[in-house]
Amino acid sequence: MPRGSEAVTLPDELSVLVDKQTIRDVVHRYGYALDNRDWALLRTCFVPDVVGHYGGDPLRGYEALEQLCRTTLTPLSASQHLIGNVLVTVDGNDATCSCYLQAQHVRQGAPGGDHFLYAGRYSDRLTRTSDGWRIAERTLSAMWTSGNPAVINRPLATLA
Repeated sequence: MPRGSEAVTLPDELSVLVDKQTIRDVVHRYGYALDNRDWALLRTCFVPDVVGHYGGDPLRGYEALEQLCRTTLTPLSASQHLIGNVLVTVDGNDATCSCYLQAQHVRQGAPGGDHFLYAGRYSDRLTRTSDGWRIAERTLSAMWTSGNPAVINRPLATLA
């Protein structure tokens, strides 16, 4: 199965496809874990020494990242993180992934309105571990927002 001047064996190509799908599953599992406040599931998305760039100082270690997510999401009535346009590049046991997100945040009775929508992009560096692919570094970049930022009750620069 030639690609350009290179011949790629089918098993290698299938292996890369499986890796890419597994990585997509990790980024989708992240959104599902946040919306269900499933902190055990969220842990399965990251290496223990993950570095998170969510605005402000980098978060170092999974516990710091989970604390940011808990602080942001626990007061809400509901949230929904939609993740799409997932682009993955695999290089052996390392990978990069970029995806868009739209995160709806709802807090009933918030002064100024109940809804806040945040749209952005996650840029990830992943590594293959003995437990599968995990995010080693994540950067959240804002693209636009809509609604009442008071719903999240925290600075926009530190939104999960």
